[in-house]
Amino acid sequence: MPRNNQKPDPLDARYGAFDILQRVEQGGYADRLLDLYLQRHPTMDARERGLLTELVYGILRLRGRLDFALALFSRQKLQHLEPGALRLLRLGAYQLLELDRIPAHAAVHATVELAHQVGLDRVAGLINGTLRSLERERAAIAWPTPDNLRAYLQHVCSLPGWLTKELLRQFPNSESRALAEAFTVAAPQALRTNTLKTDREALLASLAEAGHSARPCRYATEGIIVEKRSSQPLPGDHDGWYQVQDEASMLIAHLLDAQPGDAVLDACAAPGGKTTHIAALTENRARILALDKHPQRVELINQGAARIGCRGIEARCWDLSEKPGFLEPESFDRILVDAPCSGLGVLRRNPESRWSRRPADIPVLAELQRTILGQVAPLLCPGGHLLYSVCTFTAAETDAVVKDFLDSHPGFVQEDFRSLLPAGWLELTTDSGCVRTLPHHHDGMDAFFAAKFVKL
Repeated sequence: MPRNNQKPDPLDARYGAFDILQRVEQGGYADRLLDLYLQRHPTMDARERGLLTELVYGILRLRGRLDFALALFSRQKLQHLEPGALRLLRLGAYQLLELDRIPAHAAVHATVELAHQVGLDRVAGLINGTLRSLERERAAIAWPTPDNLRAYLQHVCSLPGWLTKELLRQFPNSESRALAEAFTVAAPQALRTNTLKTDREALLASLAEAGHSARPCRYATEGIIVEKRSSQPLPGDHDGWYQVQDEASMLIAHLLDAQPGDAVLDACAAPGGKTTHIAALTENRARILALDKHPQRVELINQGAARIGCRGIEARCWDLSEKPGFLEPESFDRILVDAPCSGLGVLRRNPESRWSRRPADIPVLAELQRTILGQVAPLLCPGGHLLYSVCTFTAAETDAVVKDFLDSHPGFVQEDFRSLLPAGWLELTTDSGCVRTLPHHHDGMDAFFAAKFVKL
C-alpha cells in the first residue's frame, strides 16, 4: 500500500505524465493519450497542463539522454529496474536536467512522493539517492562530444543505435548531427488557414489581438507559425478558421495540384488534413474519395471536413493492400498516396516512434508502399497525376520506392518538380526532381518526401 494511504492527484502534471508514459510503453500514442487525459481533467490548472505536455513529449524525445545520465548514478543497472521505477527516474531527471524553472529540491521531493502515491514505496530510496546524486554531480557529467559522433547521436541527441547508424549511412556527418539535433527540440506549432472561411492576414490579425505571437510560414501560402501563445485560446477554433498541420504537410496538396472539377482519390487519408486542404484549394469543387483502412479514422475525416466546412468529400473504409474492385479503372484525375511509413521525419511530434520502431520495420513498410502504389495505378486516367509522399527520410521508403514503381510501371513517367515549382520552393527539390524537406534546412519543417508521376 502507498505510504500513509496517499493517493495520486490526477490534476498533478507529474502523475499525469507517469500515467501517460506507462500507457505509451504499452503501445499507446502520446498525442492521443495526452489529448484524452486533458479532456478527462478539464479543471487542471493551465500551468500544470503546460508542464504535463512538456514532461510527456520531452521525456520521450530525450529518453536516451536521460538514461545516459541516470546510468552514471543509479546503483542498479537501468535495464534491471522495474518499469515504474525507471519511469519515475526519467521524470525526475528530466526536471533536473532540462527544466531550469523547477528547483532541484522540488523536483526530487515531488518524484519521491509520487513513488509513494503510485505504490512504489520499495524503490523510493533508490529514486531519492539516484536523483540527489544526479543533482550534485550533473555539472561534471562527461557527455559525449561530436568528435565521437555515434555516441553523441545516441546519448546526447537521444537516438537508438539502429537509427544512429541509419542517419550516418544516409547523410554526411555534419548533416547527421544537424538533423539529430533538430529532432531533440519541440516542433513548431503550425496552423493552416482555412481559406474557405478566412485568409491568412485576417487570422494573423486575430491571433495578435488575442495576444499570440505568430508569423507567416516561409513556403506554404496559407501557413502560420505560432511562436508564443498567450493565456487566451486560439481564435476561430470552433468556427473552423484553421487546421493544425505542419508546413511540410501543407505542401502536399499544393504538389498534387488538383483542379476544380477533378476526381481525386486520397488513398490513405486519415486523419484528413490533406484531404480538407485539397478541398479548400479546389474551392470545394473537386470530387474527393478519401480512403482509410480503420473505421474510427474514417470518422475523423468526416469530423474534420464538417469542422472546416468542406464539401464533395466521401470518406470510405478500405485497406489498399487489397485490390479496390469497387472502383472503375482510369476514373481519377489525381491520386494522392500519402503512404503509411516509418514516420521518422516527425520524431518531434511522435517521439515514441524513436523507441517503438525497429530496423526490420523499414523493408516491410517499403513493400506496403509499393503495394499501395500498384493498387491505385490502374485507377488513374491517361494524363492524370499520382503523388507519392511519406513523412520519413529513409532511402528504402523514398528514392527506392520511386525507382521500383517506375521500373514496374512503364506507362508512367516521373515529373521533375524543379520545372514545376515556384522559385522560392526550388531549394526543397532534389537532384532527382523530388521534394525533400528537412527541419535543419527548411525553417523547422518536418522531414517529408514527395515524388510525382504522370500516366502516359
